[in-house]
Amino acid sequence: MDRVVDRAGALDVHKEQVTACVRVPGEDRRSRRQEVQEFKTTVRGLLAMADWLKAHGVTHVAMEATGVYWRPVWAVLEGDFELMLCNAAHVKNVPGRKTDVGDAQWLCQLLEFGLLRGSLVPPKPVRELRELTRRRRTLVRERAQEVNRLHKSLEDTGIKLDCVATDILGVSGRLMLDALIAGERDPQALAALAKGRLKAKTPALVEAFEGVRFGAQNTLLIGGILRHIDFLDAEIAALGDAIATHLTAERTDDTPPFEPAVRLLCSLDGIQARTAEMLLGEFGTDMSRFPSDAHFASWAAQCPGNHQSAGKRRSGKTRKGPKWLDGTLHDAAMGAIRVKDGHFARKYRRIKARSGHKVAIGAVKHALLIAIYHMLTTGELYRPPTPNPEAERRQRERTTRRLIAQLEKLGNVVTLQTSTSTSTSTAPAAAAP
Repeated sequence: MDRVVDRAGALDVHKEQVTACVRVPGEDRRSRRQEVQEFKTTVRGLLAMADWLKAHGVTHVAMEATGVYWRPVWAVLEGDFELMLCNAAHVKNVPGRKTDVGDAQWLCQLLEFGLLRGSLVPPKPVRELRELTRRRRTLVRERAQEVNRLHKSLEDTGIKLDCVATDILGVSGRLMLDALIAGERDPQALAALAKGRLKAKTPALVEAFEGVRFGAQNTLLIGGILRHIDFLDAEIAALGDAIATHLTAERTDDTPPFEPAVRLLCSLDGIQARTAEMLLGEFGTDMSRFPSDAHFASWAAQCPGNHQSAGKRRSGKTRKGPKWLDGTLHDAAMGAIRVKDGHFARKYRRIKARSGHKVAIGAVKHALLIAIYHMLTTGELYRPPTPNPEAERRQRERTTRRLIAQLEKLGNVVTLQTSTSTSTSTAPAAAAP
């Protein structure tokens, strides 16, 4: 087997220590020299490890993706070495030979002969955007949970404000809740705090507040929930400002700008600014790392899996991919299928009729990824495909044949008749048993 990397290094990363292995040429051309050493994961220890690798002339370094412990190691070595992050499941050694030193040696040998496949690690600006967008998404989810807790707590007190007001955290609802916490219990006084169109529902508001059971414990619990919601709102707004600044910041590296890419993605059905920022934080703007749109969809795990053996094709279940990307794509797909007469909505309805909701949503997510790949590659806005009348006619014919076959299978005789109201052929045929 040909040697691909002449001076290779590998790291077995843990929380407190890193086991490093290097393989470099020996005294003669045929021999190889191997050295192993352990370092602490403190900054001082990682800098000492970097100097040790440089002293051996190492050019390529491989490491396993161990939780989040690989990140500080990557940050120290980035820029000085050709780094490769590997999936631990792909580089398992023979069972029964598991040690830190053995793992580092085995990883180094695989790197030496070019048998490793690295995971995608975006550039630093993309990773920074990813941290911001993921944190904001987490806080938005927490805020939704707090709002649900607020609804539950109000039900315990007998207050039916959510049956009258659409948003209990709107201007009117918040004034009423603050007044309740301040000690106000008069239904008339609480209903008088309504603003705007909610004033027309004053009698319903009075009834919603009658006979409430709002004690000291409710004041403590609901007041804490409201303060937590205010805190989350402030944090989400601060993260939004930080993301906006990050998108427009000038960069000295070769990373393409984010702001034009956000505008490109927002031209797609179902994608708005927040979703576009989240997507760019997951895979960046550089599509040259993927040879084709099929490779891009495969990396995102948004295509059918392969399971074939002995000439038989078994389950084609989609494998698990990046969970943050999958959740964001699902939100975008759910928005896209709600666009009236949109391309993705038509695709969803067509596939759902024969395969169900889950498969149809998966197909829409795959189509969104393909469109995103070409948009970021060419820099062009999304242009929905022009409806093909011939394809629609063939689809109607296939549907007609399928329905006729189902009726005949049930013992019916079907006769087709052309509709006079439309020019298209339908099948409102007479069916006789």
